[in-house]
Amino acid sequence: MGISGYMEKGVHHFPVRVYFSDTDAGGVVYHSRYIDMAEHARTELLRLTGEDQMERLLEERNGFVVQSLNITYKTPARLDDLLIIKTRILKKAVFSMVLEQNVTRNDQLIASLQVRVGHIALDGMKPVPIPEIWRTLE
Repeated sequence: MGISGYMEKGVHHFPVRVYFSDTDAGGVVYHSRYIDMAEHARTELLRLTGEDQMERLLEERNGFVVQSLNITYKTPARLDDLLIIKTRILKKAVFSMVLEQNVTRNDQLIASLQVRVGHIALDGMKPVPIPEIWRTLE
């Protein structure tokens, strides 16, 4: 497994360690940190597909933006836990995708996110079709 995680049966697995900066004084992960962890996992999934984010941003002038996010917390994660963020694509459309991201510890569900991302042109902020690699990704 590389630094970007790995794919298994259409699901991206990305490991995350819980550090002091992720927690409150009691060693429990702040609710907002799960959103950051999920963002990091989506970024590493992009890397695994071979996407060059800087090229897409600077040369092609387009990128993904979060349109909506829903999160459900099941049980707390704590300092030093090793979490796995499991990401899979639920739905693909021409200009957007819906992803499910489950935060787990030893296969126990910690939090579940459903994230809708749109693909936009940075100049004008208008929707553009998602890249071909994403349309074919299972």
